[in-house]
Amino acid sequence: MRYSHQREGIKKIVQCTNCHPTADWIFNQTKKIIPNISLGTVYRNLKRLEEEGEINTIYDGNIVRYDWNKDPHDHLKCKVCGDLIDVQLFDDNIRETVLKKYKFKVDDVEMTIIGTCHKHT
Repeated sequence: MRYSHQREGIKKIVQCTNCHPTADWIFNQTKKIIPNISLGTVYRNLKRLEEEGEINTIYDGNIVRYDWNKDPHDHLKCKVCGDLIDVQLFDDNIRETVLKKYKFKVDDVEMTIIGTCHKHT
C-alpha cells in the first residue's frame, strides 16, 4: 500500500493513547496536526488500518473504539466513567472447558468485565 500522511498521523494518534478512543476523539486530535482532514477520511483510514492489522476495533455496545494493542487481551470496563482498561485474564483452558461443556469450538476469546474502577470506589 502506498504511503499516506493522513493514515500515518491517525495511526500515531491511536498508538499514543491507552484510552481506546472513538473515531470522533481521533478526528479531534488529528485536526490539531492536519487541520483540513474530514471525519470521513478518518473513518476510511481507521478501516484501512484495521484491515491491515495495524489496529484493532472494539465494539463497546453502540460505540466503536480503536486499540493499538494487538496482543490477545481482555478489558475491564468502568460502569461509572466508561474507561476500558487492558488486562491479561485469558486462560487457555477456557477453550477446552467450552468445548467439553457446550460442544462449541472456540476460535477467539474476548472478555470484558464490567464494574467500578479505582477512581470511583
